[in-house]
Amino acid sequence: MSITQPVKGKTAIVTGAGSGINLAFATLLLANGCNVLIADLALRPEARVVVDKYSSRSGSARAVFQKTNVTDWAQLEQMFAVAEREFGEIDIVCPGAGVYEEHWSNFWRPPGSPESRDTPLGGRYALLDINLTHPIRVTQLAISHFLRHRKSSSRKHIIHISSIAGQNPALAAPIYVATKHGISGLVRSLGKLDGQFGIRVTAVAPGVIKTPLWTEHPEKLKMIKEGQDEWVTAEEVGEVMLALIQQDEVNEVIGDHGGQGPLFPVQGGTILEVSKTVRVVNAFNDPGPAGRAGNTVTDMKAVENEIYSLLSGDGWGKAKL
Repeated sequence: MSITQPVKGKTAIVTGAGSGINLAFATLLLANGCNVLIADLALRPEARVVVDKYSSRSGSARAVFQKTNVTDWAQLEQMFAVAEREFGEIDIVCPGAGVYEEHWSNFWRPPGSPESRDTPLGGRYALLDINLTHPIRVTQLAISHFLRHRKSSSRKHIIHISSIAGQNPALAAPIYVATKHGISGLVRSLGKLDGQFGIRVTAVAPGVIKTPLWTEHPEKLKMIKEGQDEWVTAEEVGEVMLALIQQDEVNEVIGDHGGQGPLFPVQGGTILEVSKTVRVVNAFNDPGPAGRAGNTVTDMKAVENEIYSLLSGDGWGKAKL
């Protein structure tokens, strides 16, 4: 499809871009001439290479790393202030930082459990703060910035990362699933901002993506059966995210070999599932992600049996204060 809204000369903020999908998206933005503020706790070596490559002020696009804890609202405010100071007007915001159902913030390892970092009297779940509260707050900050600092008539974009977990249940990851349902609901609820204020809020809903979030966690890898389950790459997801920003229409990609389906309009509230196919996720009567290559996790029972074992022990959920 033709590019109707090129990102060249624009500025983006991407949280969680120290690795994974968000790094792939940030790299594509930079390669297409868009300045990027990368916000994360740290940069993996591959992200450091990207930042170093685009650090020069004389290039067509520039990358700036801002160390950011996305659960700290003051640091989120500072992230916007730094981006504005370095680049001026902000055009694209991706609150992409997220984690899976880590043992340190996990429904089946509640506050007070040996592995949990969520304290019994803390009133917080880190997983919720990272995956849902942070994207909500960043979306508020982005809308506020867009309304107060707009210097051009071009459309502004907020692009979220949902998941096929935003459509499916998963006993192995109840809080993660709840956060991704929440992201999809947020994106759909803000759809009308596109027509009223030119602020387009969209999302991708990836399947099983080959990123450190999976590959460096043995407790997750045990759910994957090589030869039966297929990985989707972070770069494939990044390409779809870029299309959501640069195009007003996108072809659905159908079949394992990438056949072209019908055109659909990109508008506020659009959510695109990204597996080995790309399709629109409808709000009502959607067929769901099951069965398509890049969406399957064959051995969920490996984790479910661990959960049943935890629940069968004495005193599950009894916090030690």
